[in-house]
Amino acid sequence: MARPMGDSHRRFLQTIMSNGIIDGSQAKALHKHCCDVAGANYSQDRLDEFIDVINLHLQPMFMHIRKGMSEEDGLQYYALVNTAETEVTRMSSDYADNELELFRKIMDLVAESDNGTASSTDILNCGDALLSKKLKKKETEQVLNKFVQNKWLTEKHGEYSLSTRCIMEMEPYLRTIYQDLLKNCHVCDNIAFQCQMCENPDCGIRMHLPCVARYFRGRSDPHCPACNEFWPHEIPEMHRPPASQSQPSSAKENTAPRSTPLTSQARRSGRRL
Repeated sequence: MARPMGDSHRRFLQTIMSNGIIDGSQAKALHKHCCDVAGANYSQDRLDEFIDVINLHLQPMFMHIRKGMSEEDGLQYYALVNTAETEVTRMSSDYADNELELFRKIMDLVAESDNGTASSTDILNCGDALLSKKLKKKETEQVLNKFVQNKWLTEKHGEYSLSTRCIMEMEPYLRTIYQDLLKNCHVCDNIAFQCQMCENPDCGIRMHLPCVARYFRGRSDPHCPACNEFWPHEIPEMHRPPASQSQPSSAKENTAPRSTPLTSQARRSGRRL
């Protein structure tokens, strides 16, 4: 029999529904806060068990709190994802058909790139070539801002990449549609978009930048962990999380999770939903 959800579980779920995604330190702080407020038993090392209880009750609603890692900083995150494979997800979307088409084209650009990003110039050109309804430059910029604000994309110096939340929720879609383009990180075995690659043509393994930093930490003569060839790339610095982390905002109103820009109809064999 599934363990019933208590007030602490419901409060935790309500907050993550409001935020969509929270980092590991926020999740730990929220776990303690929810248990303290509800007067529930709290154990610092039982966060995943606590979330497992919530996930059991989310299954009938095709929702799941999934744990993943950020490609940018290597930190752990928890995201509320939609696992449904029905038209309902698409119908409840906050995005118009041409906005969805633009997002798919952005994913194409990112998957086909060498560095896991898409330039603003290339995206603007895509907006002018949409089949459903073309977007003007200003409209495309507004849609891009919307994707960033809703945590589906991240932007840095005019380069756009898939956010941690997007990769976590869209992983089945990504692996199906881009199966010939995507490679896993040799260290953590997750999809690697922003990464370094072994230059040995007979090897070519990829590693996320944070994984590279951790793996080669303290090594003055880095070599590929697969083929032992010299690793010629610059070794990034280890990311150091801030000393203190604020709790995510409480979900007092508007607790429905943000809609997914793409459905998980990745079952289809083409690049179109």
